[in-house]
Amino acid sequence: MSSEIRSLEVRPAEVSDAVAACTVLRRSIAECCGVDHKQDPAILAAWLGNKTPEMVASWFASPTNYSVVAVQDGVVVGVALLTGAGKLALCYLLPEVRGQGVGKALLERVEAQACSWGVKALQLHSTATGEGFFAKCGYIDSGKVRSPYGVETVFFWKQLEAGAPAADGSKRKRFCNCNSA
Repeated sequence: MSSEIRSLEVRPAEVSDAVAACTVLRRSIAECCGVDHKQDPAILAAWLGNKTPEMVASWFASPTNYSVVAVQDGVVVGVALLTGAGKLALCYLLPEVRGQGVGKALLERVEAQACSWGVKALQLHSTATGEGFFAKCGYIDSGKVRSPYGVETVFFWKQLEAGAPAADGSKRKRFCNCNSA
């Protein structure tokens, strides 16, 4: 498989993307996160319990969330969701596109959106599977936290840059002139 990204588009998620995004979530968790759920049917069922098309559609429709999908050759291959409180709640890929830059493209898009909202730092709970990815992207490991469904996660956070470009490419607005040149 080529390591190049072919026709990748990262765009805001629409409710009509919910079924495809749900497939991404469920496949990523089931197929890529075995080290996290240890193939335990109870843990896997609890983790997947709210990963339904209806629930994903409600997350996408929420005005307090910013959701994006990565579309490659017309197929949704990744999904990310940022809450208004600055939490990266989702960042998942289809197994076959891991290592191709899709996750980085999703992360850059939600970080830009967070900057445009004035969020100073992002936080997330990563699986062991995603730990290396988030560390490589500049997130700081702040310790272990057990999830409600029984998976040990790593709490990560990242300080966002002042003046970083917003999701639309414009510069983030400053609230005062204290640091302006």
